[in-house]
Amino acid sequence: METAALIVVLVIGLALFFDFTNGFHDTANAMATPIATGALKPKVAVILAAVLNLVGAFLSTEVAKTISGGMIQEDEISSSIFPAIIFAGLIGAVTWNMLTWLLGLPSSSSHALFGGLIGATLVGAGAAAINLGVVMSKVVLPALIAPLTAGLIAFAATKLAYAVTRRYDGKPDGRDGFRWGQIFTSSLVALAHGTNDAQKTMGVITLVLITVGWQSQSDPQLWVILACGFTIALGTYMGGWRIIRTMGKGLTDVKPAQGFSAEASTASTILASSALGFALSTTQVASGSVIGSGLGRRGSKVRWRTVGRIMVGWLLTLPASGAVGALAALLVVWFGGWGIAIDAVLAVAIILALYLRSRRDQVDASNAMGVGEVAESGLAVKVKKNPPPTRRQRAEKRAARKRAAATQKTPDVKKAEDER
Repeated sequence: METAALIVVLVIGLALFFDFTNGFHDTANAMATPIATGALKPKVAVILAAVLNLVGAFLSTEVAKTISGGMIQEDEISSSIFPAIIFAGLIGAVTWNMLTWLLGLPSSSSHALFGGLIGATLVGAGAAAINLGVVMSKVVLPALIAPLTAGLIAFAATKLAYAVTRRYDGKPDGRDGFRWGQIFTSSLVALAHGTNDAQKTMGVITLVLITVGWQSQSDPQLWVILACGFTIALGTYMGGWRIIRTMGKGLTDVKPAQGFSAEASTASTILASSALGFALSTTQVASGSVIGSGLGRRGSKVRWRTVGRIMVGWLLTLPASGAVGALAALLVVWFGGWGIAIDAVLAVAIILALYLRSRRDQVDASNAMGVGEVAESGLAVKVKKNPPPTRRQRAEKRAARKRAAATQKTPDVKKAEDER
């Protein structure tokens, strides 16, 4: 009993650390664009995101139920080995989160968690313990549909925003009013992030408690909600500045109206998925929205090489985290309790090694975005030197020609006047 309790404590501790990495990994989803446009100061942005992540954690538990009562079929797994499998899966998720954070890649913490759990479960319990129907309908399909949907919404919203405010095209940075709007939309994204991503760790902890018989319902307990909410908020406050830099200026140069459109698209997509219980990747949604908004602004350039690197990271997330989770589970299968101890030591070593490596090239609030970058970014929209006339200008020219023709004297009339 004491050994089982110790394993549960280890699982909860590692799950909360994953929640922490999820927080600083995904801060960029909400706050990269308002920081890039100057709508919010960097430190103010991460504090606001942290508070709203905490609030969002209390608004919904549908995603937590998807994980704790759907994806993994705990009745197919022995209660003696299941906590160790969860522990192995979390090692895969944390390893991938730390690696992609070091590289500045906005990969999916959600898919890292799912991949780690699936890989560990396949090795430790077999394929029968995974509900493939739930994985496909609530994990894989949303991963394919949500970024495309968010990108299309952001593209349309950006086109509309710039069409309505076209008279400001020639002004530096134009559309300052959208900066105020960004405060609202980025706050909504942070709130939506709390309703979706904080739930995943709640689901993992609840799943372990159910397996060992410490809980019978799939709803997370209040202390689990509090712990996960505060942990993800703390991670958000620490700020994943490497990923903020990639999202804020690595994909495209973000302007206020463009950022507003991207954030509105991200928030609406995430909130809708949370209500339906879809364990969505907020990173993929936010990235899709930023790319869509970049395509929607006239004269902007999307950096497709960076987009390609990010998409490769998306494709590798599930198999890479699943492979690490499977290896960690294999140690448990081979060595039992000693395998768990080896996994714990390896997890600490990996985390420390990646963190120490990040210190060589430190990125923080002071250097994530260039000083004065917003003020010197030029016009809001690239305007041609000799732009074609607008519809109104063409109509005015036609009217002027008609007036000139009506008042112009014919040669015969002019000759008659001269003879007089």
